[in-house]
Amino acid sequence: MNIGLTGGIASGKSTVSQLFVQYGARLVDADRIAREVVLPGSAVLEQIAERFGSEMLLPDGTLDRKRLGEVVFQDPVERRALEQITHPAIRKQMMDQMKQYELEDPKRLVVVDVPLLYESGLDELFEEVVVVYVPASVQLERLKKRDQLTEEEAYTRIRAQMSLEEKRERADWIIHNDKDRTETERQVRLFLQEKGLL
Repeated sequence: MNIGLTGGIASGKSTVSQLFVQYGARLVDADRIAREVVLPGSAVLEQIAERFGSEMLLPDGTLDRKRLGEVVFQDPVERRALEQITHPAIRKQMMDQMKQYELEDPKRLVVVDVPLLYESGLDELFEEVVVVYVPASVQLERLKKRDQLTEEEAYTRIRAQMSLEEKRERADWIIHNDKDRTETERQVRLFLQEKGLL
């Protein structure tokens, strides 16, 4: 079985994905793939430098994520331009990993952690979509603290994604992640039990 795991920025998807791994799932991490496709020497990084300027590269040739983020989170047109460059490469690697894991062990759960799953129209790829949900106030505070952002900067990044309320409505399964880790783990176990995977 494969599932798509999504949520909003700072909702705690990584915590939930690691809990699934702890219970034996294989993980395809779209964020990790997104970092790999822009490594120095990659065609994707070259395209980003062409489109957004060589000032988006640090002296060592790596992508200046902070600087690029400041541009794309302020302007939907620029964000779409970046997505058109990066998403095809991310999607291909993601699909290749999913297929590989399914071939290796068809009975094992494959969890695909995709932050922009609904925004990218990827929900059709999965048997079920699990949304990691937190209230908006919790999301805002976590993001400010995690990334040392002002309230306005954090709001801008949250607004750049589909709202967690809308994702929650579209989900096949919801994991509430606004309490402690024990409670989150209880919900992951419940999902696995319901699906006959535990």
